[in-house]
Amino acid sequence: MIVTVIMLIVIGYLCGCISSGYLVGKSQGIDIRDYGSGNAGSTNVLRVLGKQKALITFLGDGLKGLIPVALMKYVIGPRLGYPVNTIQILSLILGFAVVLGHDYPFHMGFKGGKGVATTAAVMTAFDWRFGLMSLIIFAAIVYFTRYVSLGSCIMGAALVIEMGILYFGRWDLVAMTALFAFFIIYRHRANISRLRAGTESKLGQKVEVKK
Repeated sequence: MIVTVIMLIVIGYLCGCISSGYLVGKSQGIDIRDYGSGNAGSTNVLRVLGKQKALITFLGDGLKGLIPVALMKYVIGPRLGYPVNTIQILSLILGFAVVLGHDYPFHMGFKGGKGVATTAAVMTAFDWRFGLMSLIIFAAIVYFTRYVSLGSCIMGAALVIEMGILYFGRWDLVAMTALFAFFIIYRHRANISRLRAGTESKLGQKVEVKK
């Protein structure tokens, strides 16, 4: 089991290191981390490069979390004969490793994204209900406040509550979900400071790109 966990962490981390935002920026002749918030996620790509490039980034960041976890939970785990409870926790460990790779890619000086889309995709692959609730919560907060960072943090925190309700008694799953939430909030610490100061950028604000 220890060998399996180590393999999943390594595979997940390497999958997470595939940075869609960075690749999209390079295709436009820039390092996306030099603009806007300095983040390689879809929100910053939206501000700097527009909707089309942001959508590509979002899909890439989501798929790298969705595909590995779905394969582990529904294909690989069952074929290896693991019990359901074991498959569930292994799936979240794999997903968390993907998020770590996204947030701290070794080939980019450990300066990546904030893991929101990737976390949402991981949790969707784990249980589609998390994806639906995350979408509703995130969309509602952003719609009423125009703050993507606020929607992201509340969505992340809500995942822990949702896990506690949907998988009551599975404190191992709740603890893993708390790690996802912690890293979303931690990666948004600068945004939280700006929110408190009233200087956080709202959805729709653009950033000038000078090549």
